[in-house]
Parts: sequence; C-alpha cells; structure tokens
Amino acid sequence: MVMQFLRKAGLFLMLAFTSFAALAQDAKWNLPEPVTPMARDIYQIHNEFMLVIFVMFIVVLAIMIYSIVKHRKSRGHKAANFTGPSTKSQIAWTLVPFAILLYIDFILMGIPAVHSIQLMEDTKQGADMVVKITGSQWRWQYEYMDGDAQGIKFVSNLTTPQEQINNQAEKGKNYLLEVDNHFVVPVDKKVRILLTANDVIHTWWVPAFGSARDAIPGFLRETWVQGEKIGTYRGQCKELCGKGHGFMPVVVDVVSEEDYKIWVASKKEEMQAATAGADKEWSMEDLVAHGKGVYEKNCAVCHQANGQGLPPAFPALTGSKIVAGPNFDAEGRLLVDSHLDRVWNGKNIMPGWKGTLNDIDIAAVVTYERNALGNSVGDVLQPAQVKALR
Repeated sequence: MVMQFLRKAGLFLMLAFTSFAALAQDAKWNLPEPVTPMARDIYQIHNEFMLVIFVMFIVVLAIMIYSIVKHRKSRGHKAANFTGPSTKSQIAWTLVPFAILLYIDFILMGIPAVHSIQLMEDTKQGADMVVKITGSQWRWQYEYMDGDAQGIKFVSNLTTPQEQINNQAEKGKNYLLEVDNHFVVPVDKKVRILLTANDVIHTWWVPAFGSARDAIPGFLRETWVQGEKIGTYRGQCKELCGKGHGFMPVVVDVVSEEDYKIWVASKKEEMQAATAGADKEWSMEDLVAHGKGVYEKNCAVCHQANGQGLPPAFPALTGSKIVAGPNFDAEGRLLVDSHLDRVWNGKNIMPGWKGTLNDIDIAAVVTYERNALGNSVGDVLQPAQVKALR
C-alpha cells in the first residue's frame, strides 16, 4: 500500500512539475530583472536565501518522511515508553540545531545582507547628480538640484483615463502606471535622491531599481539609483497615503547621455516659454481652457471632475463662497482664506501649490474654478498677478 502511494505521489509530482515548467515559459516567477547595482545585489541575495531555505525544507521533509515510513506500526515498531530523555541528550538536541541555525543566519545569510544594507545607504559616494523628490497626495514632484539640469522642476501626475478606473472602458497596458511627466536620468550615472513629503508618508518605489524609501514630511531621506540598462521602469507609492494611494505611480526613463542632454534642453525651453507666457495678457477663454487641464490633472482627484467634492474632507467648489469671493483687498493685497490664498498656500489637508504649479497654471486653474463647474464669477486672474506674489 505504501509503495503504491509513493508511486502515485511521484507520478503526481512529475506531472505537476511538467505543467509548472510549461507555465513558467509564459510567466515570470522571480523578482523583476535588476537594472541597478543595488537591485542586482538584492536579487543575488534573494536567490541565495531561497536556495538555503529550500535545502533546509528538503532536509527536514526528508527526515519526517523517513521517520513516518520506516517507523510505522505495520512494520512492527512500537511507541517508546519513557518519562523523559537525559539531561545530556536534551542539551545536545537544543545546542546542535541552535548552532546550525546560528551558522546559517549569521554566516550564510547575515554577512551578505549586511553588504546589501551598506550598499543601500551609500548615497553620496560617487554620485553624479542630485534630484529632490517630493511626495504629495497623490503625485510626485521632481527637482534637479545640480548639473546641466539644475533648475528643472515638474510634477508627475497619473494619466490613466477616469473611464478605465470606473470600468467604463477597456484598461490599457500600463493601467494606473502611466504619468504625464516621466522622471528622466542618464544611463550609468549614479543619481542621489533626496526624499520628502508635503502632507503624509509616501514611498517612492521602483521594483527594478531595488529601491523603496519612505518620504516623510519634515525630513529629508536619501536613496540612490544607477540605471545600467536603457528603458522605461515603473513603480508606485506603496504606502497607505490616503484615498488615492493606488493612483500615485512612478515612471523613470533611463536614457543615453545624448538623449538626456536633448531632454534637458527641451525641458528648459518649456520652462522658459511658461515664464514668458506669465507676462502676457490672457483672455478668459484661454485661461479657462488651460485651467481645465490643470484642474483635471491636479484637483479632480479630491474635488471631483464636476466640482462637487467629497464633503467634509474635500469640500465642493460648486457654489462655494470662498471660490466666489474676492482674492485681493482694495490695496491689491492677497486676502487670507481667499480662493487664491487656498490654492497658493493651502490649508489643513489642502496642499499649497505655489511650489508645484507655475504662474500660468495657478492663474488658469483659479479662473477655471471661478467660471466653470457651475460657477460664474466672471473675473479673470492673470498670470502676471500670480507672478507678483512670488
């Protein structure tokens, strides 16, 4: 009976292994392909640890199966009748497994883990550039601190259509993992990353980079990346940072040195154009059209696309006294708790946008909110007025 069972079990395991091997051809059962030194080190340690654990599992399982098969009642074995083993055997059976596990934990696993941790914390040595990343509900802001890209600053927002999120359209390939502005870094360059947050704790995480570090309000924390393979790599915030925590992706483009220089030049031209546009007179139609896009990217996630909000946490903009009220006093000074003041400085869980949006975006979104979403105040906020606040 036992031999028949073992034959059937062996046949089952062989069929299961064959099926698994066939399935594995179309699926990945390991960590993502590492593309940074940190990720490669983590990947290697992970595989070593899994091998050690697998060997331990097989040894323990083999001993269990051998004991069950060889010492079963049908073979004439009888249960031992004793009150307790000797003190020496108890000490031996305690110290021997302890010594084995101590060797495994500290020698086979501990030393490689220490090396990996040291590699993670080595953020400054050999860094080619520094980028500050700020998390907020629910987007990332990137600011290049040095080098040719110094001064470049932009916000990265989710671009997955709301119809896909609401199951009203077929989900795209990079569902919830696509943004309007990618974080761009040159290949083979060590990028020191300074992390912080404006509101709550977020986590900047790209699996292929092997880096996941919390962004904490009031603190500057560090990590680093060094992409060794050109491509686009995706991640997301994996902290429970509020109602939109599943809508805060990270997208990084690792590009060649030449493409990086081209991107830097185009980004600076874009920023210069935005600065120049702040000095001209804008019509209400142009501001409302531009403000609609800014609102949908940055404001709709809390206040909803129709401006109805989610009271009491996210108040409605439609019919709001603050939105309909004046922004400046008779002498042209910004009124506290006015519509523009709320957008500019924020209040409570509402973030301040003066450090995130440019002058045109702020003027446009304020004008849009006052003349759309069921409101019709009729006034216009010019980018030059916002520029003067700086």
